[in-house]
Amino acid sequence: MITTLAKAINEGLRDAMRRDDKVMLLGQDIGQLGGVFRVTDGLRKEFGELRVMDAPLGEAGIVGTAIGLAMRGYRPVCEIQFDGFVFPGVNQMITQLAKYRHRSGGEISLPVVIRVPYGGGIGAIEHHSESPESYFAHTPGLKVVTCASPQDAYQMIGQAIASDDPVIFLEPKRRYWEKGDVERSPDPAPLHAARVLRTGDDLTLVAYGPLVKTALECAEVAAEEGHSLEVIDLRSLAPLDLTAVFASVRRTGRLVVAHEASLSHGLGAEIAARVQDHAFYSLEAPVIRVAGYDTPYPPSRLEEHWLPGVERILDAVDRSLAY
Repeated sequence: MITTLAKAINEGLRDAMRRDDKVMLLGQDIGQLGGVFRVTDGLRKEFGELRVMDAPLGEAGIVGTAIGLAMRGYRPVCEIQFDGFVFPGVNQMITQLAKYRHRSGGEISLPVVIRVPYGGGIGAIEHHSESPESYFAHTPGLKVVTCASPQDAYQMIGQAIASDDPVIFLEPKRRYWEKGDVERSPDPAPLHAARVLRTGDDLTLVAYGPLVKTALECAEVAAEEGHSLEVIDLRSLAPLDLTAVFASVRRTGRLVVAHEASLSHGLGAEIAARVQDHAFYSLEAPVIRVAGYDTPYPPSRLEEHWLPGVERILDAVDRSLAY
């Protein structure tokens, strides 16, 4: 079926709830309203208010309640309304959710999914556009994944719910309304596996979430200029699957990493360090990172200049190829 990324997540949630009556949803305005982005639209009507629960304005309470539910055998899926609202719940995520399996010697698992619409590109006001992925990826005990297409959105939300580890599920909000084909494949790719979306010989371009589409657009433009770019979608940020990245860099000798989050201390730095460890002698140029600037997220009228786009990424490609 052809559907939007938001609808694909909706279908993935619906199928998971049909398979397992222990799966339940909670968050602000997710029931009667269907969520700010309508991702949970229609689910309360089908499953009832005890499985699709509207929560008060309190992210710490949402996550804390989910932890208690998971300890009683449920598989709760929390929605954080916007990325900038996640921080009141971070204490529960880091001090409790991420640590309980280790603290209990493996006796207690917390199969909690935290859904977070993240990233920019929608012209929102302050606190409604952030890229907080590094906070979570840096926390041992949390799994962090992000989808970039309706197909991945549908499959990965189901896999995240089935996981016995807590999963931060990052949804690129500016891609919610983009459409693609979704198949209910019985054999999806592993949840924490990266994927080569386009093969190439001259340079490896790595992205995730909202910038995957941008990376593919860059590859199209570069091809018109006679350059062959290999595009890799990370999909999982913790754990990182860099097997395909290492293999690609050993072949192309060049790597550009793009993400919306600020440059310093971001995923791009971690990827650059690991590539240097594993493929140093294959590099023909320094690893180049293209990212948001090291400033608080700007007002909406400036975000077009703040976010990495095709022009900035292709400039990095040109600089790499010039070595």
